[in-house]
Amino acid sequence: MEILELLQMAAPVMLKGVAYTLLFAVGAMIGGLILGFLLAIARIIPSKIINTPAAVYVSLIRGTPLLVQIFVIYYGLPGIGIEFSATSAGILALSLNAGAYLSESIRGAIIGVSRGQWAASSSLGLNYAQTLRYIVVPQAMRVAVPSMSNTLISLIKDTSLVSVITVTELMLATKEVIATSFRPLPLYIAAAGVYWALSLCFEVVQRRLEKRLQKAHQV
Repeated sequence: MEILELLQMAAPVMLKGVAYTLLFAVGAMIGGLILGFLLAIARIIPSKIINTPAAVYVSLIRGTPLLVQIFVIYYGLPGIGIEFSATSAGILALSLNAGAYLSESIRGAIIGVSRGQWAASSSLGLNYAQTLRYIVVPQAMRVAVPSMSNTLISLIKDTSLVSVITVTELMLATKEVIATSFRPLPLYIAAAGVYWALSLCFEVVQRRLEKRLQKAHQV
């Protein structure tokens, strides 16, 4: 079978896998950003009751493999009566994992804002929450975008791990085609090309967002 014919045969199955890959990536990006922001705020609040659990969570997630986290959520939690569909479990696991890494990027950016900004805000009568919302976070997000984008782009590649819970994303779709065609090399290369193309699309979004934020800061 010629390579072109092979790819044409594989295209419908692989495109379906791409759709699932995008679903997992976008869902995890949204969930990870929300969780990451909340964790970052919790880490900088001067209260051990709040920041200690957040710090332990971040350490736990960063210190264990994503694959293990997926297994715990999909195969482990049903043992205590908590069940998720394969799609929900995959998005949840990716979101929880990304949130821990994103929180560190956001926290570092917030800490990097000059203490003078806090003092100036206090002199204007702004409370802690108002200072975060109107002064510190807008500046911090501009700094955090590059490192956050790296984590989010990595999510696209991490979606390949959800194939272990029988979700037919791009990687599992590719394996299914290989099982019938017995031509692994061109199909794996094609899958790698698709992952690369998706990453390039998100890199374009990242660069545009960086330019927009830089322009807004200059104004």
